[in-house]
Amino acid sequence: MEEALQKMDAFFNPHSIAVIGATKKTDKAGNVIFKNLAINKQRGVLKAELYPVNPGEDSILGFKCYKTLSNVPGEVDLIVVIVPAKIVPSVMEEAVNKKVKTAIIITAGFKEVGNKELEDQVIAIAAKGGIRVLGPNCLGVYYSKTGIDTLFLPETKTLTTGEDVVATPRPLPGGIAMVTQSGAFGVAALDYLTGRQMGVSKFVSFGNKSDVSESDILNYLLYDKETKVILVYLEDVKHGRDFIKIAKKVTLKKPVVVIKSGRSSAGARAAASHTGAIAGSDKIYDAAFEQSGVIRAHSMEDFFDIGKALAMQPPAVGKNIGILTDAGGPGVMTVDELETLGLTVDHFTAETEAKFEELKKKGAILQIAATHNPVDLTGSVTDEQFVTSADIMFQDPNIHGIILLGLHHMPGLREKYIDGIVEVAKKYQKPIVMCDIGETEMALYTRSRFDRLCVPSFGSPEDAACAMASLVNYGQYLKRNGAVEDYIANYKKTCSIAKPKK
Repeated sequence: MEEALQKMDAFFNPHSIAVIGATKKTDKAGNVIFKNLAINKQRGVLKAELYPVNPGEDSILGFKCYKTLSNVPGEVDLIVVIVPAKIVPSVMEEAVNKKVKTAIIITAGFKEVGNKELEDQVIAIAAKGGIRVLGPNCLGVYYSKTGIDTLFLPETKTLTTGEDVVATPRPLPGGIAMVTQSGAFGVAALDYLTGRQMGVSKFVSFGNKSDVSESDILNYLLYDKETKVILVYLEDVKHGRDFIKIAKKVTLKKPVVVIKSGRSSAGARAAASHTGAIAGSDKIYDAAFEQSGVIRAHSMEDFFDIGKALAMQPPAVGKNIGILTDAGGPGVMTVDELETLGLTVDHFTAETEAKFEELKKKGAILQIAATHNPVDLTGSVTDEQFVTSADIMFQDPNIHGIILLGLHHMPGLREKYIDGIVEVAKKYQKPIVMCDIGETEMALYTRSRFDRLCVPSFGSPEDAACAMASLVNYGQYLKRNGAVEDYIANYKKTCSIAKPKK
């Protein structure tokens, strides 16, 4: 591993960690962060040596506390800094003398409030010692595999009733990396991804990105075998040319989905006061993302839906989509949305048409079923009809992806078709997404089960169409750059969802 990657790796796989500003006071960030790490150490997940640093404490949670970083024995790979902003420069001077590799500065009160001179001072000191800095004004890193958790937001909260509820969940391992300039959006994303049973490979909050930027993190994640898809929240881009160069390398191997805020003039002002982001023309960002193959989402819902689809399914090599439904209306809605998004819903080949006619003759599907794309098996659909029809549609060379509308309300439809559809889909390197409309038990069960089996599911035809469009657009990008065959050859259907606890 080259030196630059090795230094970045110390954020996620350090041999030793010192928490500067660890405390016993339970309402302080220094307590939450040290407790996170201490619990992971006690569980045997965190293998790194752990040192609390606070001149006012002798021990914290059973760990000997050191007065200063200089007093900590041995080498320190990573420091987590949670002290007042004015003290941070002196901490960094100690870190340089200690030959620390990386620093996560949680502390706020720098460029985002106009105190750029202090931030520049901190970074100049770090640069003198070759220390890579994440932050300041950030949440840092969450990596479940090694127990690194610098999120100062408690996992649970106690209600006035005395009941403990999950507040800031820590997701289980998966294939999605979440990279964010906003800590608050980042933890909201963790909450969303955990609730949707989608696992996370790495979480990085970089705040003011005074040193480590989105480009550094993308470059690191390019070589991270656990990461299949990268989701990024940005308010601005640091070093635009470097970003385009690195993003283009990454997107030929892994999809990168960005939600860029601060599009409006008022939004840009808000971003400046939030992380010190520098406003730029939104059209320039559009052009940069398009040039580098980055997929831009324009809403939070699209951001997660696109990430989910790309994490669970291979890209489509063409634009013609097959629709398999048990409900005519939602099928028509899906056709409309696909065409709005620039995709097609053309007829099958003559061979496929003949296969469906043969099923009708045998009575395997109803004579009144529409079988010219969309395929509408009507309200009399059965599990077996769905599975057989999907297999026929996958075989059609003119079909590049399938949207399954499995509305659970039909009396002859049980849950058996879910496993059948998944087994059929595994035989082909074409994407499938599904939609079941509803918010009660059967709809939630159906979508959840499909998600667990790597078929991304959605609650509306429009969301399913948007997800399929992202698979088509990414496939077209890979195709234009001569990378689609290699990507699909290397593609493995590994879910990025969270694996259930045993």
